[in-house]
Amino acid sequence: METVIIVLVIVAVFVFVVLLRTIQVIPQAQAAIVERFGRYTRTLNAGLNIVVPFIDTVRNRLDLREQVQPFPPQPVITQDNLVVNIDTVIYFQVTDPRAATYEVQSYLQAIEQLTITTLRNIIGSMDLESTLTSRETINAGLRGVLDEATGKWGIRVNRVELKAIEPPTSIQDSMEKQMRADRDKRAAILQAEGERQSAILKAEGKKQADVLQAEGEAQAAVLRADGEAAAIRTVFDAIHSGDADQKLLAYKYLETLPQIAQGDANKLWIIPSEVGDALKGVGGAFAGMAPKGVPGMGGPADGAAVTAANGSTPNLDKRTERPELDPE
Repeated sequence: METVIIVLVIVAVFVFVVLLRTIQVIPQAQAAIVERFGRYTRTLNAGLNIVVPFIDTVRNRLDLREQVQPFPPQPVITQDNLVVNIDTVIYFQVTDPRAATYEVQSYLQAIEQLTITTLRNIIGSMDLESTLTSRETINAGLRGVLDEATGKWGIRVNRVELKAIEPPTSIQDSMEKQMRADRDKRAAILQAEGERQSAILKAEGKKQADVLQAEGEAQAAVLRADGEAAAIRTVFDAIHSGDADQKLLAYKYLETLPQIAQGDANKLWIIPSEVGDALKGVGGAFAGMAPKGVPGMGGPADGAAVTAANGSTPNLDKRTERPELDPE
């Protein structure tokens, strides 16, 4: 009885193992390679699959999703003999599980070595400045070479990116000094431009202020001239409307003569020739009003008045010196 139980247990375990090896469940986005007696038979896709137990063997399972593979920094020599360390990242996807299994021993190692050699070829034909500023060119070159070489391996390279490009420390220090000098230069240029614009604006403002001031002074002068002209016209109209005679005008003319001689510094002043005519008019007026025989009031004894009345007054348009006054 015990022997029968043992046999049944062994048969149950055998059946379980057979079923386990017969039924293969492949997850989504994966594939499995099946070999029969060491030879490729077929590829198992996602889902439930049946294989012949103990005859068919599932060799390996491949991930069909896009994979990201970073590579360690690699020293690369540029055209100007400078060593730079470059980090790369590869985005690839397995498109043919059979080729990825049998065409290359390890597609990850193959992609890494191919990336290193291609990167050295590309960087070797570029100087440091071009290397630092031509990431897109380098990425495109790497992707073209990798995609062409890995196509027969059942791999499609979607993107190649450079994570970092690190030049030597001495070159980094020189680049920082150069960038600092460029920034200082740009700052000085901007400051000079600002000062220049400020000076131009100040000059423009002063110019406009001067122009406005000159226009104001011109308008003020025009208004003063108009006012003086209006005053003269008013006086002229008043004189003519009042019908002033020659005697009154001569008297007013003589009243203005003391104003000409005002000031202690005036030692020499000029009497206009019209003063004679004024004196004639004034002398004639006083001669007609004064009683005869009174000295100084127009009688024959007053030589100046007689001379003025007879019209023999000499020309008074001459220079006359004023006597200097004693300061004491």
